[in-house]
Amino acid sequence: MDLSFLITLVALGLGGGFLSGLLGLGGAIFMIPLLLYVPPLLGVGQLDMKQVAAVSMVQVLSASLSGLIVHHKNRFVSKSLLLYMGICNAVGNLAGSLFSKHTKSDFLLAIFATMAVIASIVMFVPKREQGGDISPEGIRYNKKLAMLVSLAIGLFGGMVGAPGAFIYIPVMIYLLNIPTRIVIGSTLGIVFLGALTGTIGKMATGQIIWPYAIALVIGTIPGAQIGGRASKKINTKYLRLAIALIIAVTGIRMWYQVLTGN
Repeated sequence: MDLSFLITLVALGLGGGFLSGLLGLGGAIFMIPLLLYVPPLLGVGQLDMKQVAAVSMVQVLSASLSGLIVHHKNRFVSKSLLLYMGICNAVGNLAGSLFSKHTKSDFLLAIFATMAVIASIVMFVPKREQGGDISPEGIRYNKKLAMLVSLAIGLFGGMVGAPGAFIYIPVMIYLLNIPTRIVIGSTLGIVFLGALTGTIGKMATGQIIWPYAIALVIGTIPGAQIGGRASKKINTKYLRLAIALIIAVTGIRMWYQVLTGN
């Protein structure tokens, strides 16, 4: 096993963890393209999409838990959202991760890229921030709609190794009308539950390369803690813009690979 490859994974985990804690994303939206493109670019190794989907699920598990701890201390986590959306996400991720063993890498890549493009388009829609002074337990939303959407996101997310935080954020902000800071904090909890069952599914089907996954986790945990602390100090408008840009660039780049094979 190449030590330089493992060191690269630790560094990627640190960067992905920071962005995860900062923006409330589980990390797969960053880690999947980073794992696909950076190691070959540096000449230290290469993973295919199915391998990346498996190890990124473990990375998301650690990143979301680490970031969740910080956002919970900041009182930006809704227990109601965790209960209704988190459980549905977990069920969907388990089913998707089990089914993913029988799907092709290119198909998984196309699903991920499509989800990313749709999410980025939604995030660019201007929205006036409301309810910034509402506590996490004081929010009101359509619970049945939230559960149905969460189940669908979890199913597709489990297939590609991404519990779906980058989809949850625009859905919760624009469809359920939940304040951005509560969305960012609560999404990490929802994603953690989904990543937990998703990891179990990929473990059960023998898809995880554990030395690579552990290297990612080593970098991810401190990165997510730092990002979570920084998130509290940044204007929500800029957080939404950063999320939209990252998701858009990722989706476009991955569709380019689907269409060209490069």
